[in-house]
Amino acid sequence: MAKRSAESVEIARGSKNVFEDLGYPDAAERQAKLRLAHALNQVLDHRQLTQTAAAELLGLSQPKVSALRNYKLGGFSVERLMTFLTALDQDVNIVIRSKPRSRQSARITVVAA
Repeated sequence: MAKRSAESVEIARGSKNVFEDLGYPDAAERQAKLRLAHALNQVLDHRQLTQTAAAELLGLSQPKVSALRNYKLGGFSVERLMTFLTALDQDVNIVIRSKPRSRQSARITVVAA
């Protein structure tokens, strides 16, 4: 394997949203879903629930829980993921505020406490 010199490698700093960096038009939604799924998976891990037990609790099939556990989120909306979190006794807060003048566009952010 050939070594590359430091001069031939260009490194670009990404944004805080990998989906935006990859050019997805729905980057904000994808990032929100990812963060919600991460919070959901943390709760499932903490409770040490099997996929079967989680499926029963969330009203899903085991394969759907498997998809969630593996971050395959195409079949899940942001609203549905929030509903799953509340089913696991987690509060979900939505805060709406004006964007700062210093930023060109508004954004969606999900923060898990």
